[in-house]
This record gives sequence, C-alpha cells and structure tokens, in this order.
Amino acid sequence: MIDKQICEEVLQEALSTGGDFAEIFAESTYNNLYEQTLDEVTKVSGSHTYGASIRILKGALEVNGYTNNFSKESLMALASKLAAALGGDSLGIKVKLEEVEVKNNHPVLRKPSSLTNEEKLNYLDKFYQAVKDYDKEITQIISSIRDEEQHVVIANSKGRYLKDYRCHVILSGTVISSDGKSTQTGSNRIGGHIGYELLDNSDIDNFAKEIAKTSITMLHADEMVGGVMTVVVHNAFGGVLLHEACVHSLEATSVAKGSSVFTNMLGKKIASDIVTAIDDGTIANAWGSLNVDDEGEPTKRNVLIENGILKSYLVDYRNSRIMNHPVTGSSRRQNYKFSPTSRMTNTFFAPGKNTFEEIIQNTEFGLFAKQMGGGSVNPSTGEFNFAVNEGYLIENGKITKPVRGATLVGSGSEVLMNIDMIADNLDFGHGMCGSISGSIPTNVGQPTIRVQNMTVGGRGEK
Repeated sequence: MIDKQICEEVLQEALSTGGDFAEIFAESTYNNLYEQTLDEVTKVSGSHTYGASIRILKGALEVNGYTNNFSKESLMALASKLAAALGGDSLGIKVKLEEVEVKNNHPVLRKPSSLTNEEKLNYLDKFYQAVKDYDKEITQIISSIRDEEQHVVIANSKGRYLKDYRCHVILSGTVISSDGKSTQTGSNRIGGHIGYELLDNSDIDNFAKEIAKTSITMLHADEMVGGVMTVVVHNAFGGVLLHEACVHSLEATSVAKGSSVFTNMLGKKIASDIVTAIDDGTIANAWGSLNVDDEGEPTKRNVLIENGILKSYLVDYRNSRIMNHPVTGSSRRQNYKFSPTSRMTNTFFAPGKNTFEEIIQNTEFGLFAKQMGGGSVNPSTGEFNFAVNEGYLIENGKITKPVRGATLVGSGSEVLMNIDMIADNLDFGHGMCGSISGSIPTNVGQPTIRVQNMTVGGRGEK
C-alpha cells in the first residue's frame, strides 16, 4: 500500500511543527455479508475499505486525519495540514524506519477470497435445514455470515514499519418462535480470527438446534419474579457481564480522564479473593485476537485482576503518557477513519476450582442465567442493566423451571466482590464492542460463576 520510504518522508513532515510522535495507519479491507431468511437468500453484499490515517502527538495533545488517496502528494498534504494545527517549531526528530517482522499467531487455511458465494451460502442452508422441522411454533429462521480480510501497514516515528494480515469469519443464527400470543427469540454466534475452516470444523446442525431449543423453551417459560437473590451466570457469553460491567472501566479511555470507578486503584482489592480476570490478545485464532494492535504493538496476555487485586489497566500509547503506565498491546480501531484507543481483545475470568455441578448443588435458591443478552453500563459508576435471554430457577440444588424476562441490575464493583464460586468450564462467546474508536471484534468469556445478593428484575407476580 505505502512503501517504507514514502512513510519516512510523510512522518518527517508530520513532525515539522513540534510534534514528538507521528504515526501512519493504512488499510485495504474486503468485507462480505450473506444473509438467509428461512430458505431464501435475502442479502449478498460486499465492500472494499481503503485509506490511511495520520496521527500526531505532542505530549497528550493529538491531531488526527485521514484520506483514501495513497499517493505521496496526498499523504504529504495531509501531514502538512495536520502539523500546521500544532503551530510550533520542529524538535529535530529524525525518522528512520526499520521493517518489523510480524509473527503470525493466527493461521488461515481457507481465506474468504478463495470461496465462491455458493460455497458460503451452503453454510446458511445447513443452518436452515437443521431447524426447519424442529417445532411447529418456529415462525422465522435467520442466519448470516460476515467475513473480512484486512491488510494493514503501520509506521511510526519510533522507527517501526510493519505489515499485518487479519481475517475474520462469523456465523450468526436466530430462531423466532410464537404461540400466537407472545414471541421469543434464540440466537448465537460462531466466530474467529480464522478462515472458513472454522465452519468446516463446527457442528452447525447442533448449533442451530440449540438455538431453536432456547427459543421454544423461553416461549413456554413463566415470567421471572424479581428480587435480591443468588445468581449463577453460565460460561461463554456470560462473560459479557465482566466485559461491560468491569473491564470497560479498566480501559485507559476512561481511567486516564479520572472518570472510571477504578481510577487510582492499582494494587488495591477490588474483587473477591477467588477472582482473576485476564485480557489476552494472543489466543490462537480467537475472535478478538490480533498479531499486533493498531499501533503495531504485539498483543499480550494482560492479567487485570489477580486474586482480587487490581494489577493492570488496558493502555494505548497516548494514554500511557497521561497515566505513566506501560502500553499493553490494547490499542484498537474499527478502521482508518477512527483514532485508536485502549480496547479489549479476549476478556475472561480465569477458571476456578469448582465444577458446574457443585455450584448448582450448593445453591438452595436462585436464578441460573444460562444465556446473557444485551445491556448497558456506565463506566464512571460501573452500574449496569443486563437482559437474560435464557434463564431457569434453581431450587434445592437443582435447575428446575424456565423463566423469561429476567434482568440483572447492579454495579461491577459489587458483583466482583460478591462472586463466591467459580467453575472450571471456561468458554467464550463472540461479539462486537462499540466505543469511541468504533466497533471491533471482541471475545467475552468465563467459567460458570456464582454471585450472591444480586438484584434480579422481572414482571412475574409472587
């Protein structure tokens, strides 16, 4: 896209008015979307995103701009325009780039560009065929595949010039059922930083039937009766509770401004002794993984909380200057039109010493949140509100009747302190996370956890 020599000249121009750091992020990205409703293909679309951003720092001050013209003239003009916004004298920094070899931790066997549209649509038909006769109350079956191939070039005035390739594939499925009075939905995703071998090696038939089972089960469930109770949150996408209610508040995006509930809490106890929380961008082929972040830093396994003690924040280069905290390989952006900032990759609670069966058997009464849904959180307070997509009562140490309409209400700091059991069944769910640098792939994960004294909302009557 942009060769090393041109990058050197552009970065040099960017530093001509007193900037102490300059960066180029260039990309060429191909995205495809395939959607099927029942047995009809309803959408096939593709896009090509290409462009470059230039960012200049002067201390904590940042100027950023972008163009989709890769010519030297266009890039030099953008660098000059951005530099003029700083309006100072050059610090005499000389830019000399060395190409950095990027280690590929996420091999891809079947690139999206190597498959035909028909081959990709076959996966969606498999989903439909698996559930079309599952139950007469199923009224809608929707599935989609998104794939992406991204080539990036990152260069900066610290002397780094590198190229990286990223590939993402995700299959999403939704089953809607109705009894004529109410409607319920089941949904799930299979995704990875990987090629279509992901779907070749997945049991799409079972994946689809589990979604259908959730939809039908919740259709005939009682309304949840709210109250303060013990809540058992299941593994995989249950980790959205950690992601939203806690780790957003550990991103430098909010910590550096002093607007996080966990600001100035390093080394302090913020969770139960049995809680260890990790953000790991190095997990092979995981949905949220990268070889390098969007500043060209290798991703890392960052232990955020260890045995209840806050050990680290997630920090990008600019905010590291403000916070005097090491960078953590956590700088991410949706595309070249966004300035990067600290974001999550694959975030999860570490496995505990209990089994899933032990947690249920030792719970006299409570809610089993088998599958979590969406919600909202305020990073400055950690207060959250989450929907439970699939829930069951726990009575006398057994999972009993299904309940619907449950919501979990509370604060991240309270939940962390009230976790008293963690299972050994770590698993992950796949989602898209939105923040000031756009929407990015992130994994949420955890083993099954038990939380005491949690507020559960519901419309049921006692």
